[in-house]
Amino acid sequence: MAGTLHGRVALVAGATRGAGRGIAVELGAAGATVYVTGRTTRERRSEYGRPETIEDTADLVTAAGGRGVAVPTDHLEPEQVRALVARIEAEQGRLDVLVNDIWGGEKLFDWEAPVWEHDLDDGLRLLRLAVETHAVTSHHALPLLLRDSGGLVVEMTDGTAEYNAANYRVSFFYDLAKSSVLRMAFGLSRELGPRGATAVALTPGWLRSEIMLDAFGVTEENWRDALGAQPHFAISETPRYVGRAVVALACDPDVARWNGASLSSGGLAKEYGYTDVDGSRPDAWRYLVEVQDANGPADVTGYR
Repeated sequence: MAGTLHGRVALVAGATRGAGRGIAVELGAAGATVYVTGRTTRERRSEYGRPETIEDTADLVTAAGGRGVAVPTDHLEPEQVRALVARIEAEQGRLDVLVNDIWGGEKLFDWEAPVWEHDLDDGLRLLRLAVETHAVTSHHALPLLLRDSGGLVVEMTDGTAEYNAANYRVSFFYDLAKSSVLRMAFGLSRELGPRGATAVALTPGWLRSEIMLDAFGVTEENWRDALGAQPHFAISETPRYVGRAVVALACDPDVARWNGASLSSGGLAKEYGYTDVDGSRPDAWRYLVEVQDANGPADVTGYR
C-alpha cells in the first residue's frame, strides 16, 4: 500500500512502543504524515523506565516512507492535548486518522488480586491512563478530524467485544479498562457516523511487543525460542500486523461499513488480504477460543 495515504495526516496517540509504534510505521509506509505522541523521549523516560522513545518511532515512520513528527504529550493533561491538536491544525490544516492507543498500565494491574485486595491507587491510575486519556484526546481532536468527511477513529483495545463479553480479562481493573474502550468506540460511532466519519474498536492478537519479547527473554529475530516455555506463543504477531489493519481501513473508500464494529487484526486480514511481515496471516482470537481456551495442544495449523 505504499503511497496510498500520501497527503493524509494521522495522529497515533500512544506510539512509543508496541501496537502504537507498529501502526505509526505502517501508516508511514503508506505515505502518511504521522504525529506520534507519548511520554518517553530521548531526554525523559516515563515510569515505565523503558528505552523506546517517540523520536525513535518518528524516525521509523520517516524511514518507512512517510513523515514522522514526535510530540511529547501526556494525554491526561488536557492543555497538552489541546496544544498538540492546535499544532497539527497549524501545520497540516487537517486530521484524517486518529488512533487512540494510549495505555501505560502494564505495571499497574495484579493478575491474582481480587478488587478488594488490589492496590487501589494503581487500579484507579490504570483506568485514568487507559480510559480518561482516550476521552481527553477525542474531545480535542475530533473537531479537526470532522472538518473533512471520511475521517477514521480507531480505538485500540485488547479483545473483541464478543470475546470480552464471555471472558473475564485478567483482573477487575484490566477487564474494565479494555471493555470501556470497546464501548467508547461504539459511542463515538453513533456521534461520528451522521457527521461523515467512522469509529471502530480494534484489537491485535497476541502481540510480540517489546515488553512481551523481554518477558520471554527473546528478540523478534529468535522469538520462536520462547515456544518451549509457552507453546501457544506460536500464534503471536508483530505490531506491524495490526498496523496494516489500520492502513487497510484508512484506504477503504467504504470504511463506513465498519462503523461501530469491534475488529481484530486477524479478522481484517481475511477481509483485506494483508499479511504479517513474515507473510503469515495469524488469526489469534479464533485460535484462542478453539485451541488455547479449549485446552487443546498448541498447533497453529490453519490459524496462520
